[in-house]
Amino acid sequence: MAIYKTIFSLAVGTVLAVSGAFAQSYPERQINMVVPFSAGGPTDTVARLIAEKMSADLGQQIVVENVGGAGGTLGTGKVATAEADGYTVLLHNIGMATSATLYRELAYEPLKAFEYVGLVTEVPMTIVARKDFAPADFKTFVDHVKANAATITMANAGIGAASHLCGMILMSAIEAPLTTVPYKGTGPAMTDLLGGQVDIMCDQTTNTREQIKGGTIKAYAVTTPDRLKILPDLPTAMESGLADFNVSVWHGIYTPKGTPAAVNERLAASLQKALADPDVAARFAELGTAPSSAADATPAALQAKLESEIPRWKAVIDKAGVYAD
Repeated sequence: MAIYKTIFSLAVGTVLAVSGAFAQSYPERQINMVVPFSAGGPTDTVARLIAEKMSADLGQQIVVENVGGAGGTLGTGKVATAEADGYTVLLHNIGMATSATLYRELAYEPLKAFEYVGLVTEVPMTIVARKDFAPADFKTFVDHVKANAATITMANAGIGAASHLCGMILMSAIEAPLTTVPYKGTGPAMTDLLGGQVDIMCDQTTNTREQIKGGTIKAYAVTTPDRLKILPDLPTAMESGLADFNVSVWHGIYTPKGTPAAVNERLAASLQKALADPDVAARFAELGTAPSSAADATPAALQAKLESEIPRWKAVIDKAGVYAD
């Protein structure tokens, strides 16, 4: 028995030594950061900003790879089956939590297929409309939408996208089922909103801020409890009468299940350094958001966030009865 214990101890020590040596030399080559949405969208914007700063810290290039489709599940599935060596990472948004319910036949289990690096940021959303939409403020907007629900169209970036989720909560909150128009990404949805082909949309400030500032779309409310510094005149949905309306889009970085803990910790340390960079804080502020704190940019914090968000969104999605398959 003593011999077996000795052999076991030696084996464990060898594994830990190899793992430690690997982590110390990591990274030795390019890292791919998969974004499961199209280039130019809100999540892609966040990814490219963070990838640039993390690349400088890690001494190896992080290349953003857009793998869109199926509400973000194609790119996510690609990372789930990638080699667990730290050279393929995933930057995903709130869809990581909602996909667990939206897709009843998902190829991976969000809570079991990944390791965690940390939270990146939490982006507010805005309720906007084509620039010639009639209501003057959010209260009249709600009244108008409820009275004309049969004819009003709501754009989104596809089933499972943040804009789709926010739209579901809005329709539920004001008790007005609308005709939803899904697009293959935020870009084409915004293009049709600008052109007046659709009436309203709910989307992240990273995608709507410039259009709101430029007056090319009409803004009615922000979906977070507090007003935004970049849009100080835009009221919150909560202060405008929707007491429990609170939606923001959180983003996190993941690695495939089995990636060494030391590698995830190295990535987390790099993420924390990137988020502490004044340039990142300034850029995020321009987009209406802020970097996650050092306490949130950790594996434990991201895991806790995902575990709490899955049941929250399950209740919303099940109530709406809208699924992606």
